[in-house]
Amino acid sequence: MDRFDGFRDFLAAHTETWSRLAYVLAGSHAAAEDLLQNALLKAARRWRTISGYDQPEAFVRKVMYHEAISLWRRRQRYDELPVERLPERPVGHEADGTVRRVALQQALARLTPRQRAVLVLRFYEDRPVAEAAQILGCSEGTVKSQTAHALGRLRTLAPHLAELITEEV
Repeated sequence: MDRFDGFRDFLAAHTETWSRLAYVLAGSHAAAEDLLQNALLKAARRWRTISGYDQPEAFVRKVMYHEAISLWRRRQRYDELPVERLPERPVGHEADGTVRRVALQQALARLTPRQRAVLVLRFYEDRPVAEAAQILGCSEGTVKSQTAHALGRLRTLAPHLAELITEEV
């Protein structure tokens, strides 16, 4: 039996989902590729163990969350990111959506990785507070406070997107 039996099928089944998650966590394609590559490398090293888990894909997601936070701790450069001004009012419905996505992406890039991870878990993946806390290895109170801080920061960074930012914590 090869130590990587089933690993290729595992990758084929989940890589697209993980790529989207990595992009949301990292904020750029290059950083997302690095984040996913690091997570998959760790999964490959432990494949014999994690292949026996009920949900081995959860291991990869958890590694990505922790890796994103660790990278931020090493770099600590998020306050130095440039902020570009958005045009006053674009023309057309498609342009509205595009401008909103770009503005939201820029605002998310200004959050700490932990704040982004909490928002991704709570709102992108629609996970309850307790599950987000378990994945991140922190208390439920930390998840709630980080969610509140992240939403507050988004309101400050992109006040014109307030209707997209939920009040629920």
